Amino acid sequence: MATNTQDSTHLPLHETIVHSNKTAGAIELMVLSLLVFILLLTFLYESCFTFNWTLCVCIKWNQCTTKTYPDRLLKRVSESEFPAVDIYFVTTADPILELSIITMNTVLSLLAIDYPFDKLALYLSDDGCSPLLLYSFVETTKFANLWVPFCKKYHIQVRAPFQYFNSQSSPLENDSLEFQQEWKSLKVLFLKTCLISHFQCHICHIL
Repeated sequence: MATNTQDSTHLPLHETIVHSNKTAGAIELMVLSLLVFILLLTFLYESCFTFNWTLCVCIKWNQCTTKTYPDRLLKRVSESEFPAVDIYFVTTADPILELSIITMNTVLSLLAIDYPFDKLALYLSDDGCSPLLLYSFVETTKFANLWVPFCKKYHIQVRAPFQYFNSQSSPLENDSLEFQQEWKSLKVLFLKTCLISHFQCHICHIL
């Protein structure tokens, strides 16, 4: 019968040595925390995306449009009860790069909207302090005294004279004689204003 005996006089063939490395453990723990944070953040993003997608789907299921009836407004309130409105803030800086005729057409189209003229405020900001723009604005106010009543009288839809006179080269034959005469006089006056503004722009560019 064989017996297993251990010779205590011999040294062990191996041993396990445990090293205490707190720095490496802290780094691994930080990496683990970062991975968990990224996982939670990804889950939060996916939850928000799912919620947004659900809202979009619900909107598509229940589509609706809003139809307005501006002609019924005057049946409830009169124009004298309309509030004062600051409608637009037109900005410009350079009359050469930003042609003053384009800026003035913007001003005219805004002044001619279907709203009480005395309750409409329009602000024009010229960062370049150009005398050309000031002159163009003075001429625009003169033309606006004719253009705005013309648009409201004949219910003109295209309120910018630059586009209106280009899109409609001449009045229709079935239009009234009064309309044709006013249309022609306004077009001539507008073309004169454009030519003067264009000439002034070239002079300013040369100087």
